[in-house]
Amino acid sequence: MVLLLPDGEPHSHRRPSSLTQARLLPLARALTHAARSDGLAAHVVRYRCRGWNEDDAHPAADAEWAVDEAVRRYGDVPLCLAGHGMGARAALRAGGHPSVTAVLALAPWLPADPSAALEPVKHLVGRPVLLAHGTNDTRCDPALSLRLAERAKKANRDTCRFEVHSDGHALRQHRSEVTALAADFVRGALFGHAYARPVTDALAAPPPLGLRMPLAVGFGESLGVG
Repeated sequence: MVLLLPDGEPHSHRRPSSLTQARLLPLARALTHAARSDGLAAHVVRYRCRGWNEDDAHPAADAEWAVDEAVRRYGDVPLCLAGHGMGARAALRAGGHPSVTAVLALAPWLPADPSAALEPVKHLVGRPVLLAHGTNDTRCDPALSLRLAERAKKANRDTCRFEVHSDGHALRQHRSEVTALAADFVRGALFGHAYARPVTDALAAPPPLGLRMPLAVGFGESLGVG
């Protein structure tokens, strides 16, 4: 099971945007296609509202509810939280749920205020965690995801981070490679398939090498994902 968490806004109690949800549907379809022989199911989570809203952290709370609901419907199955932007922060925040097996964070939105409390990371111990971020992201600073990855790696050795060179927040320019990376990680983390060599190397490498792994052009072409 993969629960996909959409992007959002820092402050808003408005209803979530259907367009933001729709942007994750191609990834959901690609993941289920790549792991069709494993019986993977993927669902896009619909938030109560579109904002993080400071300490309320609504998307993270909604992610935890979605995990509980998935367990109720499907039983105790391997489960990955995968998010983009604010959804990536929600995936990381809710990743300590006892039923979460792995966390995938794409272009995570993180607070830039140096006085803000640090994002928790110790709850991720025991779970493979992969972050990917475009180097030209002007909405969510990739330097912030690197700092979080450095802290997470100290607590949880099964953490890696890929840099998508020249790509922006939406990761459109190298969409096929990002999708293949996500599929490779999900199949390995949930079903025990061997990771592609770059993922294996990134997980094994010490900082900063395993946290600044370049995502190669053409990654995953043999997987037929994209």
